[in-house]
Amino acid sequence: MERYRNISGNSGVIAFEIGTNFIRVQFRQGTPYLYTYQSAGIANVDEMKRLARLGQGLNTFINQTPVVKNGYAR
Repeated sequence: MERYRNISGNSGVIAFEIGTNFIRVQFRQGTPYLYTYQSAGIANVDEMKRLARLGQGLNTFINQTPVVKNGYAR
């Protein structure tokens, strides 16, 4: 997994892994969550990939987008 840059300094995300049709997100507490195109939607996962690479806004996006917050595959 790649370390999340956490530009704001207060994110709950610490690392991520990007695949063709998924993103795996590691939060400070707990095991990684897998979000797939099927579980959270293509547009949402692509936005999560963009935010992960940017290093800002990923945790907020996950928490404020209901289909994503509860849309992890495992």
